[in-house]
Amino acid sequence: MAHLKSVLTPRPTPATAVATPSLAERYNACRRQTDSLAASLTAEDQMVQSCADASPTKWHLAHTAWFFETFILSQHLPGYHALNPQYRDLFNSYYNAVGRQPDKALRNTFSRPGLEEVQKYRSHVDEHMTKLLRSEAASGSVLQLTELGINHEQQHQELLVTDIKHAFWTNPLRPGYQPATAAASTETPAPVQRAQAHAEGLREVGAAPGTFHFDNEAPRHRVYLPRFRFASRPATCGEYLAFIDDRGYQRSELWLSDGWKAVQAHGWSAPLYWEKDGDDWLQFTSSGMRKVCEAEPVCHISYYEADAFARWAGARLPTEFEWEIAAEQVLVEGNLLESERFHPEVAPAANGDPTAVLQVFGDVWEWTSSAYLPYPGFKPAAGALGEYNGKFMSNQMVLRGGSCVTPRSHIRASYRNFFPPETRWQFSGIRLADDGI
Repeated sequence: MAHLKSVLTPRPTPATAVATPSLAERYNACRRQTDSLAASLTAEDQMVQSCADASPTKWHLAHTAWFFETFILSQHLPGYHALNPQYRDLFNSYYNAVGRQPDKALRNTFSRPGLEEVQKYRSHVDEHMTKLLRSEAASGSVLQLTELGINHEQQHQELLVTDIKHAFWTNPLRPGYQPATAAASTETPAPVQRAQAHAEGLREVGAAPGTFHFDNEAPRHRVYLPRFRFASRPATCGEYLAFIDDRGYQRSELWLSDGWKAVQAHGWSAPLYWEKDGDDWLQFTSSGMRKVCEAEPVCHISYYEADAFARWAGARLPTEFEWEIAAEQVLVEGNLLESERFHPEVAPAANGDPTAVLQVFGDVWEWTSSAYLPYPGFKPAAGALGEYNGKFMSNQMVLRGGSCVTPRSHIRASYRNFFPPETRWQFSGIRLADDGI
């Protein structure tokens, strides 16, 4: 399966090697993590699809099992029998080369199979995946595809949390997805915003060969970057409140044309999940409603809002390559899915290093000014897996860095997320940049 080279760069593995236990263990740990994220939700909760961007929890559970069954078990495990052959179409997301798929907007109408049946489906797939990964049939292609499947499921873990938050927000009861956590002290300020300077020059960007990455992160190539400055932390709720108070949503000169149309069409006047209560601003979190903490990173912002805020602040959004160069030496640590807080936190102190950049990974995805386009030399894989990323390279903007619901082992400096510019239900925020002049 040579076409997999354009989906990911595998770790060196002999073509007929038996999978190491660590891959089987990582597979099972990933599957347990997904089940854990859904464990507190009722069957009724798992049916809800509250917006066009979202999917029901039950569908996330089924589709991730479908991925392993469709691309691995049905092709690489001799004698494998699908639990239900009809699931091949029912839980297909967008792979035209695989077959038909239902309209995404109808996913919340699938009362059957029930939740127990979906859980049995997951168990069926897990049993056979574990059998395959511990057998001599686990070829290099199987190992590569399993790595891809684990990363695919991690994407759906993030979406599961994002989607259920939106679903609970649309419920008039405003229930919490998780128990309330201690809110940040309103007396804890964010660190002073500073700028990290970068000199002009040729830089290498993209995923390093020999490590797992999605096809849209490759090939690694050189780009020329003029000098630029990169903000030391994301923009805060307090800074965004100043934008609101300065009539940011009423001043057309701050907005791109399509952004201004979106403001008018949707009646935007604040980030998603914010609402005014007297003199106070409240926001809906994964633990329910609470007062906006001005020191936290602002979250659930569209690209249009991020761009307008940057213009109001006398700055701009970084390009995705500026972001990557600024982040490439930063350790992947911070407020990520494993923290189980599912909400952005106040930036930590810089520990005396005025040049340090904070919250590069986790807390909020950071919009860049870069359109989501192929890198020079990009070629989508042959067959269905070529549909994973490449066919979405139109009318989308790139985000970098992960959020408070991104698994730690899933994110890296070269990772390219992408969404349409009106998207607000994601945990997305703002980091500023300028030309350093």
